[in-house]
Amino acid sequence: MNQNRKLAQLLFKDNFMFGAVMVNEEICRDFLEMAVGFPIEKVEISKEKSMIYHPEYRGIRLDIIARDENRTHYNVEMQVARKSHMGKRARYYHSQMDMELLLTGEDYRKLPAAYVIFICDFDPLGQKKYRYTFRNTCAETGLPIGDGSTTIFLSTCGKNEAEVPPKLVKFLEFVRSDLTDSVRDYQDDFIRKIQEFMEHVRSSREMEEKFMLLEELLKDERAEGRLEGKAEGKAESVLLLLQDLGSVSEKLRNKILKEQDMDILLKYLKLAARAESMADFVKEMDKI
Repeated sequence: MNQNRKLAQLLFKDNFMFGAVMVNEEICRDFLEMAVGFPIEKVEISKEKSMIYHPEYRGIRLDIIARDENRTHYNVEMQVARKSHMGKRARYYHSQMDMELLLTGEDYRKLPAAYVIFICDFDPLGQKKYRYTFRNTCAETGLPIGDGSTTIFLSTCGKNEAEVPPKLVKFLEFVRSDLTDSVRDYQDDFIRKIQEFMEHVRSSREMEEKFMLLEELLKDERAEGRLEGKAEGKAESVLLLLQDLGSVSEKLRNKILKEQDMDILLKYLKLAARAESMADFVKEMDKI
């Protein structure tokens, strides 16, 4: 998300707008029906896990969690920038859904079906498909294992219009659109519903305040992440110098790696550079 943009400039594919719109249960249900290809009577959104409605935004989530009347669980995420390891990201989301259910006392034999759905503003697999669907099957026979897990990648860069519903093609065209094209008439009731709800979000003072708060929190997270990365790099430099003095114990390694104070790490680094032995380093380190 571009931190300099205003709420009125956000597109559906921007994280905040996507989250604000998709927590509308009617819109979410219509989307899921289109994505998975079967009717859904109703859905329940886990709003307490949403970045939009979480009161303190602890651990910001950029995905939507929902379940339908058959207890089928869904995790939906918008992906604008290409990321590596998308398959492992899907695996992680599946494991998270299963773990949350098991922690509530769910018998693993009664785990519900689960769908992880990525809406990608790029082609994640390079095969020019609007939709890629994955299920676990036997490599030798093609027999499904029947574990109930499905992963779907939707791509705005598909070329196989004849193989998917026109409604899905229009929706993905809308996802790909810029600010000008995003308000045009797509001759589709579902897209019109999204556009109307987006206008509601843009005109909401409450949503404006939430957007500004989220921007600040994301900015803080990025800064904190950069600081942690610098600290980790400094700690690794200390350990690299210490290797010249001998074997580094697991206890000492962990102590150095856990240190986040850059001033202390800098002192460790200078000490490691001039220490004549590991014992000398440890002795002086305890004085810092």
